[in-house]
Order: sequence, then structure tokens, then C-alpha cells
Amino acid sequence: MKLQELKILLFIIFPLLYCSCEKTNLDNSISENSRIDTVEIYSESMNNIINNIIITPPNYKELKNLPVVYLLHGAYGNYTDWSINVVNLKDFCEEKNIIIVCPDGGFNSWYFDSPIDNQFMYETYITKELISHIDSTYPTSKNYLHRAITGLSMGGHGAFYLAIRNQDLYVAAGSMSGLFDLRPFSNEWNIADRLGNINDFPHNWENNSVVNLTDHLLDTDLKLIFDCGSEDVFLEINNLFHEKLVINNIEHEYIIREGNHNWNYWSLSIFEHLFFFNNIFEISNSLILKENKIIKS
Repeated sequence: MKLQELKILLFIIFPLLYCSCEKTNLDNSISENSRIDTVEIYSESMNNIINNIIITPPNYKELKNLPVVYLLHGAYGNYTDWSINVVNLKDFCEEKNIIIVCPDGGFNSWYFDSPIDNQFMYETYITKELISHIDSTYPTSKNYLHRAITGLSMGGHGAFYLAIRNQDLYVAAGSMSGLFDLRPFSNEWNIADRLGNINDFPHNWENNSVVNLTDHLLDTDLKLIFDCGSEDVFLEINNLFHEKLVINNIEHEYIIREGNHNWNYWSLSIFEHLFFFNNIFEISNSLILKENKIIKS
């Protein structure tokens, strides 16, 4: 995207159009439209059971090639956050026939494989173990063109981190109020427990901050959307990340909305991301159909 063509979209209000597991408990709610299950998945990399919320459209077992959106929670949160705070996610799944997966990110894991603590291997869990389980258990597309990931705050950093480093798995990534540079917050949110003291292990902090991964976005087709509230403590970091992408001519959509670092903001923002992803999934469908016709001919 050319610099002069890049637009920052400022929204005062985005209308809330929507908002509501293999051992299944915690919340096994079934409506006439969709269902929300809690699924326990064994992580070999961490030798632990990880809980996940899976939101499926109605009669999903009769469908096939369903797109999947992975939705990450923030610091001090857990796998239930999205389904509790945005209750109408299941309505979006019903209308668009997609699956939403909300994994547990552990206690402030930051969604990378910790270089100092092998009990926090969340990049491996999500990219290798969770996706494999979802694709082998549910009627998903299994094509990266039908897979996206987003999250809030810590999960916003995690979504970009995982997608940028694993572009063969995701067609698009999003971030809401994401912390793209971990270094200014070396004493916060247990980041040092995952990366080590910043003075002793500066390379860990450099290598695991999203702001330093932009070289991986050159000549890429990964679609990016991120936003931040006008009163959010992370607004400056998001602005700086946006400016870096602009300087490097990396295509992206950046949105600033009125709001703060809270669920009032994220419960609106998530649907902007979901519509963004759904549009990409529909374009992917057209491309796949076209390629199949060419092959058959």
C-alpha cells in the first residue's frame, strides 16, 4: 500500500452487531443457533492439559471446509474471557459458518516459547498442537487461507507474533490494544519471568518483541488489521508500530477508535476484525474455486 493511500480510520462508535468442548464441561451451552464447548487438549510440549473454548455454528458436523479464527485473551485472563464478555460471538459463527477457538494462554505466557522456562511453550502449543487437534476433530478447511488469529493486549502481541513467525498457517492476523514492544515494560506482567531479566538477556527481549519482526513482513501476503483506543495506555506504541509499517511499505489496516483498555472497547473492536477476516475468507474461496477449475480443465 502506498504511503499516501494508507488511511487511519477514526471511529467514534462501531455498532455492536454481534456479541454470547474432549471433555466438555465448564460451559456447554447449546442454542438453536450454535454451541460453546470447553475442550481439554493435552500439550505434549508442556506436559499439561490446556483448556480451550470452541464456538461452532449450528449443525457444524454436517458442514465442511469451515474457516477458523483463533482468539487470544490478555494478561491475567483465561480461555473463557471472550465467551463471557462478548456473548454474541456465537451469533457471528452461526451467520458466517465459522469456528472460533479461544485457547488458554496460561498465566501471562505472552504466547511465545519461553527461552528460560519450558513450562511456557505456547507458540508450540498453538501452532503445532492446537491447530492440529482442531483440524483433525472439526470439519475445518485445513487451508491456511481459511485461518486467522487475533487477540487483545497480550493476545494482540501474541496474535501478530504467531502469525508473522508462522505465515504458512494464517492468511490474516489482528491485534486489539496490542503491546508490540515489550522492552519498555520490563518489570510488568511477568514478562521477565518468561524472557529473563532484560539486562541479562537483552536478546530475548529483542527477538520476542513484535516491533522487531517487521522484516518478516516484507514481500508477504499476510493481511494485518490492528486498532487501539484513543485513551489507551498502548496508543503511542501502536502509533509507532503503524509508522514503522508505513515506512517499510507494509500493507495494513490501522484503526483508532474512541475508547480505553477495557471490554467496552474490545467487545466492539472484535467484530471489525471478524468482518475483516470473513471478507478475506470469501476472497480465498473464490481463488480456490478458480484454481480448482484451472486444474480440472
